[in-house]
Amino acid sequence: MSFEETKQKAKSFFKRLMWILLLALVVFSGVYFFYRTYSVSEGTRTGLLFKISKKGKVFKTYEGQLQLGGTAIMNKESTFEFSVENAAIYEQIQNFEGKNVRLHYRELVDAFPWQGDTDYLVYKVEQVQ
Repeated sequence: MSFEETKQKAKSFFKRLMWILLLALVVFSGVYFFYRTYSVSEGTRTGLLFKISKKGKVFKTYEGQLQLGGTAIMNKESTFEFSVENAAIYEQIQNFEGKNVRLHYRELVDAFPWQGDTDYLVYKVEQVQ
């Protein structure tokens, strides 16, 4: 076997290896994205909206807190912390601050940092009379 043949085989091997690694990276990225955006549950929470803000050091996200209905005192167990992805929903929620609202949310397995600080993403809000 000559040096040129060995060189050609090595080149062919590394070319094939790069394609396999690229394909593995694409598959891994797709599975990872699906995992991070998979919705574990959907539901609603009702209570008094007492905080909504835009915050973050790198990713500016919309975060809020809701005092759950039926609780007299406010503690960690009686508050629901949530994130909002959409700026239009955030502006709508700002109008309901200090009022009783029903939040419709999706709970993700593990939200990306730019989606918010929590795994609860609110996508709809309505005022409760």
